[in-house]
Amino acid sequence: MSVNAKAVLRKINENRAYMEDRVSHGIEYNRKGYASFLVTDSEGKPLKGVKIEAVQKNHEFKHGANIFMLDEFEMPEKNEAYRKLFKEAFNLATLPFYWGDLEPEQGKPRYDIDSPKVYRRPNPELCLKYCEENGIEPKAHCLTYPYYSPKWLDQDNVYEVKKMLEKRFKELSERFASRIPSWEVINETLCFGDPHTDSMPFFAEPDIVEWSFKLAEKYFPANELIMNEAQDFIWKTYMSTRSAYYLLNERALRNGARIDSIGCQYHMVVLDPKNYPELANYMLNPRKIFATMDDYATLGKPLQVTEITIPSCSNEPEDEELQAEIVYNLYHMWFSHKAMEAIIYWNLPDGYAARAKPGDMTAGENRFYGGLIHFDMTPKPAFEVIKNMFNKEWHTEETTTTNGDGMAEFKGFYGDYEIKVTGENGKTVEKKIKLSKKGTSNVNYNRIKIEL
Repeated sequence: MSVNAKAVLRKINENRAYMEDRVSHGIEYNRKGYASFLVTDSEGKPLKGVKIEAVQKNHEFKHGANIFMLDEFEMPEKNEAYRKLFKEAFNLATLPFYWGDLEPEQGKPRYDIDSPKVYRRPNPELCLKYCEENGIEPKAHCLTYPYYSPKWLDQDNVYEVKKMLEKRFKELSERFASRIPSWEVINETLCFGDPHTDSMPFFAEPDIVEWSFKLAEKYFPANELIMNEAQDFIWKTYMSTRSAYYLLNERALRNGARIDSIGCQYHMVVLDPKNYPELANYMLNPRKIFATMDDYATLGKPLQVTEITIPSCSNEPEDEELQAEIVYNLYHMWFSHKAMEAIIYWNLPDGYAARAKPGDMTAGENRFYGGLIHFDMTPKPAFEVIKNMFNKEWHTEETTTTNGDGMAEFKGFYGDYEIKVTGENGKTVEKKIKLSKKGTSNVNYNRIKIEL
């Protein structure tokens, strides 16, 4: 074993009682609701003894990963395995809209399925086809991200950058706004270094966040608009409501930016396994994790954990089991919090991360062994943990029976359900319903009338 598991889990174990108390109460209160039924005959008479069977088919809560390796592997068998595993565990996919890779040649964007391939950047139409065929919600990453601007763009000319960005927003809106519900508007604005000496003057503009969201609101008025930032400015340098990212969001909202959701990355970057305990000291502290979510929730916007990397540091079984245990605890904390609306892992397979050749585990982000499946496409324990949480542990299948007033109810996780209603005479009615935390469905805290 290359990692000292006891040292890595120290803060979790020291605060386990607090963590488990908040998790159990939070999940029960924040992730479940009641469906109430009134069953009558054709004349409106309540029917007693009617059986109602409810089976959850999907979660309202979004859980996903990036889909950057869709049909990107060196052999068909890996492509098919990736397609199969992705839909088994996730209901959301982050699609790559990096400007430099999507439009490497000015005026010739790679939107279509037959577009030239770019590694780890499958084109939007291919990704959308897969998502639409498998009931997976797509999410776009991202609109403004100067680090990945095209080479043909004059980065020194702020006016030109803004003009071309507006053209980009407009084109993407016209083609994809109706098919992709949520868009990350701007990414990693706190990562660019010294704004006075950096080579990207546009990124140093004082109103870059407000300007980007104003433009997004213009072209994506009906979409969810998301802010996103790297983990160091959220979990590592946490200073309550005086944290840089908190203040950045607070200012932008005060200035009228329509930020619909606040995205928080969570990449645990470990180059040397011996440094893992030090990193875990501040990133795996349950009290700090909950305090961070509590503080950001005061901004009045939903939260997302937008990019997650939990390293196993090797392919040794003990290290992979540690990764799975960390994933289990983190997902439970995030899922339990009232403000959280999505949890998105980053790279699904080992060996295909950024800044490295496929299979080279000594370079780039491959060094972290941060995937959920091995290089040969077999699942790691962490993949099974995520799959089981959403498909079994946080899954509702209930059977109830109407009382003398024709009434029945069940409590279940928010999401889509198939309902089967069976009377004593054997007559059945089948119905699809949505149990929603948002309170806009005909189920949440409301009665569903069924005529049998």
